[in-house]
Amino acid sequence: MARCGGIDLPALSEYSNVEASAIEVLRRKGFQVWRDAQRECYGAERDGWDFLADSPTALLGLVGLFEYIGPDVHSEYWWRVARDDSDLPNRPHPYTSVIHRRSNA
Repeated sequence: MARCGGIDLPALSEYSNVEASAIEVLRRKGFQVWRDAQRECYGAERDGWDFLADSPTALLGLVGLFEYIGPDVHSEYWWRVARDDSDLPNRPHPYTSVIHRRSNA
């Protein structure tokens, strides 16, 4: 991560200025996208597969799960990927952020 004013910054994080890009990516992937003001959420649909989320970036994440798994038909818990989260670390392994690499180029 890079530092800005003493704060660590990643190359990208979920923030309101990313929402328009997430919506456009979903559209370019062939999804219809909408904001449901009554439910206060965002929706996307393609070929009958529909998704709801609190933000456009979360919606893009759900679509990413769908595209990764690639289900042919709907079934209960079609989105599950077997994994043991007990080994999920508290911190990443050491790395150099692209932000830092770019600034030294």
